[in-house]
Amino acid sequence: MRVYLQTLGCRLNEAELETWSQDWRQRGHALSTTAEGADLVVINSCAVTAESVRKSRQLVRRARRGNPAAKLVVSGCYASLDAAGGGAGLAELGVDLVVPNNDKDRLVEITCRELDLPVMPEAATDPAEQTLFQRGRQRAFIKVQDGCRYRCTFCIVTRARGDERSRPIGEIVDEINRHHAGGVNEVVLAGVHLGGYGSDRNTDLRELVTAVLADTDVPRVRLGSLEPWELHDDFWSLFDDNRLMPHLHLPIQSGADSVLRRMARRCRTDQFASLVEQARAALPAFNVTTDIIVGFPGETDTEWAETLAFVERMGFGHIHVFAYSPRAGTKAAGLPEQVARETKRARSRQLHQIARQSSRAVLEQAIGETQPVLVEQRAETGDAVWLGYTPGYLRVEVAAGDGQDLANHIVEVALKGVNRAGDRLTGLARQ
Repeated sequence: MRVYLQTLGCRLNEAELETWSQDWRQRGHALSTTAEGADLVVINSCAVTAESVRKSRQLVRRARRGNPAAKLVVSGCYASLDAAGGGAGLAELGVDLVVPNNDKDRLVEITCRELDLPVMPEAATDPAEQTLFQRGRQRAFIKVQDGCRYRCTFCIVTRARGDERSRPIGEIVDEINRHHAGGVNEVVLAGVHLGGYGSDRNTDLRELVTAVLADTDVPRVRLGSLEPWELHDDFWSLFDDNRLMPHLHLPIQSGADSVLRRMARRCRTDQFASLVEQARAALPAFNVTTDIIVGFPGETDTEWAETLAFVERMGFGHIHVFAYSPRAGTKAAGLPEQVARETKRARSRQLHQIARQSSRAVLEQAIGETQPVLVEQRAETGDAVWLGYTPGYLRVEVAAGDGQDLANHIVEVALKGVNRAGDRLTGLARQ
């Protein structure tokens, strides 16, 4: 049977998709590169914003129309919230099976049972690790925990994902070693509340990272999105090991403390600035990226000006800009003084402009250096040009000799400049 897997949303969804791909192959099924060529389509949905819900429904609708003969299975946050509300949303789209988040670790088992799918012996499969490269990826996302104990007023994900659940350190280490044995050179530790890892196991994220660095040989280890209030002073010494990549995504959400209080965030701007200062003290080129929500209920012109000033001061390498959208079931949806759509659009344009300037400034600081770049794929501009990332997660366009295949290689690259669009470095591979 041919299985097509598709995801929308966070890195955790990506990690789950990779686990499913291995599980399907271990049961003797093949992965399809298109939904149209599949016997079974599995979609990992998202519900972090109203736009994510719309896109999730669009993916499901497109899959059903494009291949009406295939069985259709949906999991993820939108599927869980829809199921909790009676399941009418996905039922009208012709979904054959919904697997909520609390069962998604057993999605393949449940799907095979409920849809009466055939099973082949494991000996009929190729090594499961190869599925990552077949899907055009060199970076493996490793799910280390799920769920979140906090209740930020804008967030629906905690409701969709449930309580915190951490995987055993030994199990995570074993998975990373399997990926590395299959050729993977970079892993990303991912979770809904990554900084809360181990809260249910009498351990913590520092202990996990220490074990990964000690008990695996994978060349690069990255951390997924981390809530800034979870990092302690001794955390930064982990980066003394240059296999732990000097980049963190720390979502601040607003640069105004009054807005952060309405969001029920547990970090204020001065605390966040102190964290970034500690990171850059540990490694001057440490790249910090973030999320900003635009137009949170009650956001005044003064509060917005505070956010813009904060962003300009911090020098972020990248900013994910989200226009606030009310999510039913969250406290923020019922707050007064919802910001007008036109105001959110205008503020988003302002922030995007500052974000581009900030990102370019971070790129320009790297010019003249030689850094190891994990090459991922050829650029569309030609066979001798490749794309990859520095340790600090700066995108690089790498010029190399004709006939060289650099995919999935870590290459020393002399960084020469910034491309015309201002969104990536340009460099020359050292021979």
